[in-house]
Amino acid sequence: MDIERGILFVLSGPSGVGKGTVCKALRAQKLDIQYSVSATTRTPRAGEVHGVDYFFKTKEEFQHMIENNELLEWAEYVGNFYGTPIEYVNQTLDEGRDVILEIEVQGALQVRKTFPEGVFIFLTPPSLEELRSRIVGRGTETEDLINNRMTVAREEIEMMQHYDYSVVNDEISSACSRIQSIITSEHCKVDRVTNRYKKLLGDE
Repeated sequence: MDIERGILFVLSGPSGVGKGTVCKALRAQKLDIQYSVSATTRTPRAGEVHGVDYFFKTKEEFQHMIENNELLEWAEYVGNFYGTPIEYVNQTLDEGRDVILEIEVQGALQVRKTFPEGVFIFLTPPSLEELRSRIVGRGTETEDLINNRMTVAREEIEMMQHYDYSVVNDEISSACSRIQSIITSEHCKVDRVTNRYKKLLGDE
């Protein structure tokens, strides 16, 4: 029996919207989906673990990955680089398992061009005021950097039109429930199961 290739789900949205928190909550629910760890040159935040939350790289190491075409996508955001190692993603999909990428908007739009069969989910804040409050609450950025992130966030929200779904992150549990519903519905789409039934009917 042929293994059906998994589905790539891309979750992104403005900085501070809670992408990481939502992904951790999804992982805690032990869904049958693999979390793809991104590479980044930014400094680890408190509690983040190399190889679990991110692959933390120097700029020289990251440049080497770019030059060797080892990234599905990459982007520079507020002075740091982020990217998705391609080998893990393709290997996992070929094994029939779904993959979820948590990446910045620039990176998601790159993947949209090179991997259009992916499912793109835009995580939005309840309001811009709430988004700013969450960024301030981190206590890790200066006022200038916070203002910079808010300017970028407005530009990124305008990019929502390039996504398949929009999920409001008002409550973590509600956002996770909506994303689970998207995953389930994507697996039920006719164009994903047609080949399987053609084989059953002897058409292939």
